[in-house]
Amino acid sequence: MLPIVKGLLAGERRALARAISIVDNDEPESREIIKQIFSKTGNIRTVGFTGPGGAGKSSLVGKLIPECQALGFKVAVLAVDPTSPITGGAILGDRVRMQGNLGNQKVFMRSMASRGAMGGVSKSLRNAIRILDVAGYNIVLIESVGAGQLEVEISKVADLTVVVFTPHTGDNVQAVKAGLTEIGDIYVVNKADLEGATSLYQTVVDLIGDTNRKPAVLKTSAKTGMGVDELAKNIDKLLKEKTINYKERERKMLEDELTDMILNILEKKVSSMLTQDRKYSEFIDRLARKEIDPYVAAEELAGTLFR
Repeated sequence: MLPIVKGLLAGERRALARAISIVDNDEPESREIIKQIFSKTGNIRTVGFTGPGGAGKSSLVGKLIPECQALGFKVAVLAVDPTSPITGGAILGDRVRMQGNLGNQKVFMRSMASRGAMGGVSKSLRNAIRILDVAGYNIVLIESVGAGQLEVEISKVADLTVVVFTPHTGDNVQAVKAGLTEIGDIYVVNKADLEGATSLYQTVVDLIGDTNRKPAVLKTSAKTGMGVDELAKNIDKLLKEKTINYKERERKMLEDELTDMILNILEKKVSSMLTQDRKYSEFIDRLARKEIDPYVAAEELAGTLFR
Protein backbone atom coordinates (compact mmCIF):
# COMPACT_ATOMS: atom_id res chain seq x y z
CA MET A 1 0.00 0.00 0.00
CA LEU A 2 1.30 3.46 -0.89
CA PRO A 3 2.36 5.59 2.11
CA ILE A 4 0.00 8.35 0.97
CA VAL A 5 -2.93 5.90 1.00
CA LYS A 6 -2.01 4.82 4.53
CA GLY A 7 -2.06 8.51 5.46
CA LEU A 8 -5.51 8.93 3.90
CA LEU A 9 -6.93 6.00 5.80
CA ALA A 10 -5.51 7.51 8.99
CA GLY A 11 -7.24 10.82 8.19
CA GLU A 12 -4.02 12.83 7.83
CA ARG A 13 -4.77 16.27 6.35
CA ARG A 14 -1.37 16.54 4.71
CA ALA A 15 -1.86 13.23 2.90
CA LEU A 16 -5.38 14.34 1.94
CA ALA A 17 -4.21 17.63 0.44
CA ARG A 18 -1.36 15.94 -1.44
CA ALA A 19 -3.55 13.14 -2.79
CA ILE A 20 -6.10 15.61 -4.17
CA SER A 21 -3.29 17.59 -5.82
CA ILE A 22 -2.02 14.39 -7.43
CA VAL A 23 -5.38 13.47 -8.97
CA ASP A 24 -6.17 17.10 -9.86
CA ASN A 25 -2.91 17.36 -11.80
CA ASP A 26 -3.31 13.84 -13.22
CA GLU A 27 0.14 12.83 -11.99
CA PRO A 28 1.33 9.25 -12.68
CA GLU A 29 0.66 8.22 -9.07
CA SER A 30 -3.03 9.13 -9.32
CA ARG A 31 -4.08 5.85 -10.93
CA GLU A 32 -2.45 3.75 -8.22
CA ILE A 33 -4.06 5.86 -5.48
CA ILE A 34 -7.54 5.36 -6.92
CA LYS A 35 -6.85 1.67 -7.55
CA GLN A 36 -5.96 1.15 -3.88
CA ILE A 37 -8.87 3.12 -2.39
CA PHE A 38 -11.71 2.41 -4.83
CA SER A 39 -13.10 -0.65 -3.03
CA LYS A 40 -13.34 1.37 0.20
CA THR A 41 -15.46 4.17 -1.29
CA GLY A 42 -19.21 4.73 -1.48
CA ASN A 43 -19.98 6.16 1.96
CA ILE A 44 -19.73 9.91 1.41
CA ARG A 45 -22.73 12.02 0.39
CA THR A 46 -22.36 14.83 -2.13
CA VAL A 47 -24.35 18.06 -2.40
CA GLY A 48 -23.79 20.22 -5.46
CA PHE A 49 -24.46 23.96 -5.51
CA THR A 50 -24.99 25.61 -8.86
CA GLY A 51 -26.71 28.64 -10.33
CA PRO A 52 -25.92 31.91 -12.08
CA GLY A 53 -22.68 33.70 -11.29
CA GLY A 54 -23.05 36.22 -8.48
CA ALA A 55 -25.82 34.30 -6.72
CA GLY A 56 -23.71 34.08 -3.56
CA LYS A 57 -23.05 30.34 -3.67
CA SER A 58 -19.68 30.55 -1.92
CA SER A 59 -20.98 32.70 0.93
CA LEU A 60 -24.00 30.41 1.33
CA VAL A 61 -21.83 27.28 1.46
CA GLY A 62 -19.63 29.00 4.04
CA LYS A 63 -22.65 29.65 6.27
CA LEU A 64 -23.87 26.07 5.79
CA ILE A 65 -20.69 24.47 7.12
CA PRO A 66 -21.38 24.98 10.86
CA GLU A 67 -25.06 24.10 10.36
CA CYS A 68 -24.09 20.78 8.75
CA GLN A 69 -21.57 20.12 11.51
CA ALA A 70 -24.31 20.69 14.09
CA LEU A 71 -26.30 17.94 12.35
CA GLY A 72 -23.40 15.51 12.83
CA PHE A 73 -21.67 15.74 9.46
CA LYS A 74 -17.91 15.80 8.94
CA VAL A 75 -17.79 18.43 6.21
CA ALA A 76 -15.52 18.95 3.21
CA VAL A 77 -15.90 21.66 0.56
CA LEU A 78 -14.75 21.52 -3.05
CA ALA A 79 -15.06 24.81 -4.95
CA VAL A 80 -14.64 24.28 -8.69
CA ASP A 81 -13.21 27.50 -10.13
CA PRO A 82 -12.46 28.69 -13.66
CA THR A 83 -9.08 27.57 -14.99
CA SER A 84 -6.18 29.97 -15.41
CA PRO A 85 -5.15 29.97 -19.10
CA ILE A 86 -1.52 30.41 -17.95
CA THR A 87 -1.01 28.06 -14.98
CA GLY A 88 -3.97 25.72 -15.49
CA GLY A 89 -4.89 26.26 -11.84
CA ALA A 90 -7.98 27.64 -10.13
CA ILE A 91 -8.19 31.43 -10.39
CA LEU A 92 -11.11 32.43 -8.17
CA GLY A 93 -10.08 30.81 -4.91
CA ASP A 94 -13.62 30.64 -3.52
CA ARG A 95 -12.30 29.80 -0.05
CA VAL A 96 -11.73 33.54 0.36
CA ARG A 97 -15.50 33.95 0.68
CA MET A 98 -15.59 31.23 3.33
CA GLN A 99 -13.12 32.97 5.64
CA GLY A 100 -15.11 32.25 8.78
CA ASN A 101 -14.24 28.56 8.40
CA LEU A 102 -10.55 28.82 7.50
CA GLY A 103 -9.46 28.17 11.08
CA ASN A 104 -11.79 25.21 11.52
CA GLN A 105 -9.53 22.15 11.42
CA LYS A 106 -12.56 19.86 11.25
CA VAL A 107 -13.39 21.19 7.79
CA PHE A 108 -11.37 20.50 4.64
CA MET A 109 -11.70 23.10 1.88
CA ARG A 110 -10.15 23.03 -1.55
CA SER A 111 -10.43 25.00 -4.78
CA MET A 112 -10.10 22.93 -7.94
CA ALA A 113 -9.73 24.09 -11.52
CA SER A 114 -12.48 23.21 -13.98
CA ARG A 115 -9.79 22.59 -16.66
CA GLY A 116 -12.33 23.22 -19.41
CA ALA A 117 -14.69 20.49 -18.25
CA MET A 118 -18.33 20.88 -19.19
CA GLY A 119 -20.31 23.05 -16.80
CA GLY A 120 -17.23 23.99 -14.82
CA VAL A 121 -17.14 20.54 -13.21
CA SER A 122 -13.57 19.28 -13.04
CA LYS A 123 -12.78 15.91 -14.60
CA SER A 124 -10.79 15.00 -11.48
CA LEU A 125 -13.65 15.96 -9.16
CA ARG A 126 -14.97 12.41 -8.85
CA ASN A 127 -11.61 11.14 -7.66
CA ALA A 128 -11.23 14.00 -5.18
CA ILE A 129 -14.58 12.95 -3.70
CA ARG A 130 -13.33 9.36 -3.38
CA ILE A 131 -10.22 10.57 -1.56
CA LEU A 132 -12.34 12.58 0.90
CA ASP A 133 -14.52 9.50 1.36
CA VAL A 134 -11.70 7.23 2.52
CA ALA A 135 -10.25 10.03 4.65
CA GLY A 136 -13.38 9.91 6.81
CA TYR A 137 -15.55 12.77 5.54
CA ASN A 138 -19.22 11.91 5.18
CA ILE A 139 -20.46 14.95 3.25
CA VAL A 140 -18.86 17.15 0.61
CA LEU A 141 -20.39 20.45 -0.49
CA ILE A 142 -19.44 21.10 -4.13
CA GLU A 143 -19.75 24.56 -5.59
CA SER A 144 -19.51 24.82 -9.36
CA VAL A 145 -18.59 28.01 -11.14
CA GLY A 146 -21.51 29.76 -12.85
CA ALA A 147 -21.38 28.77 -16.52
CA GLY A 148 -24.78 29.25 -18.09
CA GLN A 149 -26.76 26.21 -19.23
CA LEU A 150 -23.77 23.91 -18.75
CA GLU A 151 -24.16 24.23 -14.98
CA VAL A 152 -26.45 21.19 -15.18
CA GLU A 153 -23.33 19.00 -15.32
CA ILE A 154 -23.04 19.28 -11.52
CA SER A 155 -26.00 16.92 -11.18
CA LYS A 156 -23.87 14.12 -12.70
CA VAL A 157 -21.60 13.96 -9.67
CA ALA A 158 -23.89 15.03 -6.82
CA ASP A 159 -26.43 13.04 -4.81
CA LEU A 160 -28.38 16.25 -4.26
CA THR A 161 -28.35 19.42 -6.35
CA VAL A 162 -29.09 22.83 -4.85
CA VAL A 163 -29.81 25.56 -7.40
CA VAL A 164 -29.17 29.08 -6.11
CA PHE A 165 -30.84 32.18 -7.53
CA THR A 166 -30.62 35.82 -6.46
CA PRO A 167 -33.01 38.79 -6.90
CA HIS A 168 -30.55 40.05 -9.53
CA THR A 169 -31.56 37.01 -11.61
CA GLY A 170 -35.03 38.49 -12.09
CA ASP A 171 -36.44 37.74 -15.52
CA ASN A 172 -33.49 35.45 -16.26
CA VAL A 173 -35.28 32.62 -14.45
CA GLN A 174 -37.28 32.03 -17.62
CA ALA A 175 -34.11 31.88 -19.69
CA VAL A 176 -32.62 29.04 -17.63
CA LYS A 177 -35.87 27.08 -17.27
CA ALA A 178 -34.80 24.36 -19.70
CA GLY A 179 -31.66 23.64 -17.70
CA LEU A 180 -31.37 24.57 -14.06
CA THR A 181 -35.08 24.27 -13.31
CA GLU A 182 -35.00 20.57 -14.22
CA ILE A 183 -32.09 19.33 -12.12
CA GLY A 184 -32.55 20.77 -8.63
CA ASP A 185 -33.66 18.91 -5.54
CA ILE A 186 -33.72 22.20 -3.64
CA TYR A 187 -34.08 25.71 -5.05
CA VAL A 188 -32.83 28.67 -3.04
CA VAL A 189 -33.50 32.37 -3.48
CA ASN A 190 -30.38 33.77 -1.81
CA LYS A 191 -29.82 37.40 -0.80
CA ALA A 192 -33.42 37.36 0.37
CA ASP A 193 -32.76 40.57 2.31
CA LEU A 194 -32.63 42.46 -1.00
CA GLU A 195 -35.54 44.07 -2.82
CA GLY A 196 -37.26 41.76 -5.29
CA ALA A 197 -36.56 38.57 -3.33
CA THR A 198 -40.22 37.87 -2.53
CA SER A 199 -41.23 38.37 -6.16
CA LEU A 200 -38.46 36.08 -7.39
CA TYR A 201 -39.33 33.47 -4.77
CA GLN A 202 -42.92 33.38 -6.02
CA THR A 203 -41.71 33.14 -9.61
CA VAL A 204 -39.51 30.16 -8.75
CA VAL A 205 -42.39 28.51 -6.85
CA ASP A 206 -44.67 28.98 -9.86
CA LEU A 207 -42.07 27.64 -12.30
CA ILE A 208 -40.73 24.75 -10.27
CA GLY A 209 -42.59 24.17 -7.04
CA ASP A 210 -45.73 22.84 -8.69
CA THR A 211 -43.97 20.31 -10.95
CA ASN A 212 -44.32 16.57 -10.35
CA ARG A 213 -40.96 16.49 -8.56
CA LYS A 214 -42.14 19.11 -6.04
CA PRO A 215 -38.65 20.23 -4.96
CA ALA A 216 -38.24 22.47 -1.93
CA VAL A 217 -38.07 26.22 -2.63
CA LEU A 218 -36.44 28.27 0.14
CA LYS A 219 -35.32 31.82 0.89
CA THR A 220 -31.92 32.48 2.48
CA SER A 221 -29.53 35.32 3.18
CA ALA A 222 -25.89 34.37 3.56
CA LYS A 223 -25.31 37.91 4.83
CA THR A 224 -27.74 37.73 7.75
CA GLY A 225 -27.89 33.95 8.16
CA MET A 226 -31.64 33.89 7.51
CA GLY A 227 -32.95 30.50 6.38
CA VAL A 228 -29.54 28.78 6.38
CA ASP A 229 -30.51 26.40 9.20
CA GLU A 230 -33.68 25.46 7.32
CA LEU A 231 -31.62 24.74 4.19
CA ALA A 232 -29.28 22.49 6.19
CA LYS A 233 -32.23 20.59 7.66
CA ASN A 234 -33.76 20.13 4.20
CA ILE A 235 -30.45 18.77 2.88
CA ASP A 236 -30.21 16.36 5.83
CA LYS A 237 -33.82 15.25 5.34
CA LEU A 238 -33.45 14.65 1.61
CA LEU A 239 -30.18 12.76 2.02
CA LYS A 240 -31.87 10.41 4.48
CA GLU A 241 -34.92 9.99 2.26
CA LYS A 242 -32.73 9.10 -0.74
CA THR A 243 -30.79 6.40 1.14
CA ILE A 244 -32.64 3.51 -0.51
CA ASN A 245 -31.71 4.84 -3.96
CA TYR A 246 -27.98 5.42 -3.41
CA LYS A 247 -26.85 2.16 -5.03
CA GLU A 248 -28.93 2.91 -8.10
CA ARG A 249 -27.67 6.50 -8.10
CA GLU A 250 -24.06 5.35 -7.75
CA ARG A 251 -24.50 2.95 -10.68
CA LYS A 252 -25.80 5.79 -12.88
CA MET A 253 -22.91 8.07 -11.87
CA LEU A 254 -20.40 5.29 -12.57
CA GLU A 255 -22.01 4.77 -15.97
CA ASP A 256 -21.64 8.48 -16.75
CA GLU A 257 -18.03 8.44 -15.55
CA LEU A 258 -17.11 5.37 -17.58
CA THR A 259 -18.72 6.86 -20.69
CA ASP A 260 -16.79 10.12 -20.19
CA MET A 261 -13.51 8.24 -19.70
CA ILE A 262 -14.00 6.06 -22.79
CA LEU A 263 -14.89 9.07 -24.95
CA ASN A 264 -11.87 10.95 -23.60
CA ILE A 265 -9.56 8.03 -24.43
CA LEU A 266 -11.06 7.69 -27.90
CA GLU A 267 -10.75 11.43 -28.52
CA LYS A 268 -7.03 11.34 -27.68
CA LYS A 269 -6.44 8.25 -29.83
CA VAL A 270 -8.35 9.64 -32.80
CA SER A 271 -6.52 12.96 -32.53
CA SER A 272 -3.19 11.12 -32.53
CA MET A 273 -4.25 8.93 -35.45
CA LEU A 274 -5.38 11.91 -37.50
CA THR A 275 -2.12 13.81 -37.09
CA GLN A 276 -0.21 10.73 -38.29
CA ASP A 277 -2.59 9.86 -41.14
CA ARG A 278 -1.47 11.01 -44.59
CA LYS A 279 -5.08 10.89 -45.83
CA TYR A 280 -6.06 13.50 -43.25
CA SER A 281 -3.77 16.04 -44.89
CA GLU A 282 -5.06 14.99 -48.33
CA PHE A 283 -8.67 15.55 -47.26
CA ILE A 284 -7.80 19.03 -45.94
CA ASP A 285 -6.25 19.85 -49.32
CA ARG A 286 -9.40 18.61 -51.09
CA LEU A 287 -11.56 20.69 -48.78
CA ALA A 288 -9.44 23.77 -49.49
CA ARG A 289 -9.91 23.17 -53.24
CA LYS A 290 -13.68 22.78 -52.62
CA GLU A 291 -13.60 19.32 -54.22
CA ILE A 292 -15.44 17.81 -51.28
CA ASP A 293 -17.68 19.12 -48.49
CA PRO A 294 -16.88 18.74 -44.75
CA TYR A 295 -19.67 16.22 -44.07
CA VAL A 296 -18.48 13.80 -46.72
CA ALA A 297 -14.87 14.30 -45.68
CA ALA A 298 -15.64 13.55 -42.03
CA GLU A 299 -17.67 10.43 -42.86
CA GLU A 300 -15.02 9.02 -45.19
CA LEU A 301 -12.19 9.71 -42.74
CA ALA A 302 -14.09 8.18 -39.84
CA GLY A 303 -14.70 5.13 -42.00
CA THR A 304 -10.99 4.68 -42.64
CA LEU A 305 -10.14 5.08 -38.93
CA PHE A 306 -12.67 2.54 -37.64
CA ARG A 307 -12.58 -0.17 -40.28
